[in-house]
Amino acid sequence: MNRRKLLVGAAAAGGASALPGAVWAGTGRSANGRVRIGVIGVGMRGRVLLRELVRRDDVEVVGLCDIEQWTLDQALKQFVEAGKPSPRVWTGSDQVWREMLASGDLDAVVIATPWEWHAPMAIGAMEAGVAVGCEVVAGVTLDDHWAVLRTQQRTGAPYMLLENVCFRRDVMAITRMVREGVFGEMIHLEGGYQHDLRHVKFNAGVVGQAYGGGVEFGARGWSEARWRTQHSVDRNGDLYPSHGIGPMAVWANIHRGNRFTRLTSYASKARGLHDYVTAEGGQTHPNAGVKFRLGDVVTTSIACADGTTMRLTHDTNLPRPYSLGFRVQGEKGLWMDVNKSIHIEGQSPAHQWDPAQGWLDRYDHPLWSEFAEQAAGAGHGGMDFFAIHVFIEALKAGGDMPIDVYDAVAWSAITPLSEASIAADNATVDFPDFTEGRWRDRQTPFDFTGA
Repeated sequence: MNRRKLLVGAAAAGGASALPGAVWAGTGRSANGRVRIGVIGVGMRGRVLLRELVRRDDVEVVGLCDIEQWTLDQALKQFVEAGKPSPRVWTGSDQVWREMLASGDLDAVVIATPWEWHAPMAIGAMEAGVAVGCEVVAGVTLDDHWAVLRTQQRTGAPYMLLENVCFRRDVMAITRMVREGVFGEMIHLEGGYQHDLRHVKFNAGVVGQAYGGGVEFGARGWSEARWRTQHSVDRNGDLYPSHGIGPMAVWANIHRGNRFTRLTSYASKARGLHDYVTAEGGQTHPNAGVKFRLGDVVTTSIACADGTTMRLTHDTNLPRPYSLGFRVQGEKGLWMDVNKSIHIEGQSPAHQWDPAQGWLDRYDHPLWSEFAEQAAGAGHGGMDFFAIHVFIEALKAGGDMPIDVYDAVAWSAITPLSEASIAADNATVDFPDFTEGRWRDRQTPFDFTGA
């Protein structure tokens, strides 16, 4: 395993994400050389990440925490199947995770709980000297994001956002092309989360049946329908920006010589969730009377310090095929993932598209070439392997996280900022500089070129 390809410069840059003088007390691994991990939240997403942890020889999963016995039972089966000893289990209350963090047995924790728990759990972990790998999102309110950042700066505990789309194979090939100047200087970027989630936001409330089959949510739903749908009732904004903004931020060198400066958001009318409830459950179903605040399509425009513009789309309530809708446009050409096409001036036929696959093969990222076999079978087409892999390798190397706390809070803060813009009649709002000026001189610890 060529760790330099994955973490070039990490050791030399160690601590760049923290305030001067902030030193993490942890070592990143136990006396036996393994990283001791606890997982908080072993529902559908948590178990996917757990699978990647269990199959690693350099990781010892020492604890699981969840309030649902069924999900815990499913998670424990993974250890039996892998022939590994079962970890300690914490359950029984929605605060029992605090006992897990206080146990003293952890080098790091992976958080895969409902969004509203991410910030307090991450803060609690860092306060306990435990490194954090947190599923998206970093927080709910803008204050959440500042609290996560200040805690990381004060404690020095490593924090990584487990955003997996940055590791998608075509995205990493495009990243290599961007880094090597194939597109020229970046001009405009587009992406988003365009995914029909109606069958995720509603189900029959039957344990073990997470997707579809009914129109229940909240206390009568199960899995994500129990908590995620309520955000669509209460909030209107881009509720899940990281899948789109993550790669876009990498391509635009955000926090590494560039930053977001301003944001404006628009929300369409809300029809999709109501229509789904009435179509599947009938006009008389109690949920037919629920008013959903979330616009069916939320569009956010972002300005950057270097003049690059971005457009982000959130579209989860209407019938549509899955697409992140990436567009990478530079001085010399562009890539669009929906039409699977690339055009590079002087290399593509004038005013015509090239099929993207030939370019993607030519610029296939060395990490995918090296680790494709290990990534095979991992969640989300192999992306989850890389998200966990770089987190563990960074802990072992004692360097910065590839997607660090500054990235985490900025990408995630798009949600409350978009809510504020929409609530103020689509006003343009200033984007906080979470780095407090450090963005000008920071270097990326992740070698996206594979050199």
